[in-house]
Amino acid sequence: MTTRRSRGVRLAALAAVVALGVTACSGGGREKTDDTTSGGGNAAGSSGYTIAFITHETPGDTFWDKIKAGAQQAAKDEGVTLKYSNDPDASKQAVLIQNAVDSKVSGIATTLVTPNALAGAVKSATDAKIPVVGLNSGIDQYKQLGALMYFGSDETLAGQTAGQRIAQAGGKHPLCVIQQAGSVALEARCAGVKSAVAGTENIQVNGADDAAVTSTLQAKLSQDKSIDYIVTLGAPQAIDSIKAIDASGSKAKLATFDLNQEAAQDIQDGKIEFSIDQQPYVQGYMAVTSLYLYLKNGNDIGGGKAVLTGPSFVDKDNIATILPFTKNNTR
Repeated sequence: MTTRRSRGVRLAALAAVVALGVTACSGGGREKTDDTTSGGGNAAGSSGYTIAFITHETPGDTFWDKIKAGAQQAAKDEGVTLKYSNDPDASKQAVLIQNAVDSKVSGIATTLVTPNALAGAVKSATDAKIPVVGLNSGIDQYKQLGALMYFGSDETLAGQTAGQRIAQAGGKHPLCVIQQAGSVALEARCAGVKSAVAGTENIQVNGADDAAVTSTLQAKLSQDKSIDYIVTLGAPQAIDSIKAIDASGSKAKLATFDLNQEAAQDIQDGKIEFSIDQQPYVQGYMAVTSLYLYLKNGNDIGGGKAVLTGPSFVDKDNIATILPFTKNNTR
């Protein structure tokens, strides 16, 4: 999905984040809206800007709490009125984008996990001269869709990095768990792992149903004892996998993408080998801040390239530092 980027680009992207003073210390079918109106920083709306923040969040996935927390903090800091909504169904997410266009918001930040399905709605925004920023998913497609900037991880690079670490540890048959069908980001992660470990096998699960994830993985592990690693692409699925490993008697080790407080504790306890962190709090914060700066001052963050927020390893060597920040919902 994504070509390798040079170390220089990654450093430049990091510099862009640091320059803005951002510290990364840190239902299907339903619409959830949140107007940020209180809490530190400037008064909501004091800038005069309203930003729609639209994601493909699956209800119950703690990953999105961090993205939302970053977006809310940026809105407070910049005096922006934030309108948050989400739907994991691509066609319904497109409707949310169109609704934002129709309400004449100042700017739109959106995930682009299913680019083809969202292209028409994003074009409607750009035709209306409403600036769009992409985040989290769609790193290879954001420019062709018309988004001005992008904040997220290079998912292919992240997958390759995870795969290389697994290969170095002797892994030969990882099982890569995809929890949302059609997600270009998740598919890129697994493809990256497979590029480093040829024996990688993918399995599709329903990320909205933890019990189903556990039972599916338990059955697979019981049937195939050659699986030596499970790679989950979200922290909730890592927790499900621990249960599946225990129930099946598998000797497979576990690695995951992304963090929540429970997964961070499991890293400290040795149940998860490592996590590949894309720093979702930073994604949310930068998406809102970049739109504010573009609207206020015509700024373009990233120099025409995606601003990378990952990948970053979290493991036994640094978990003591990071664990407290997971409790604050910022990492």
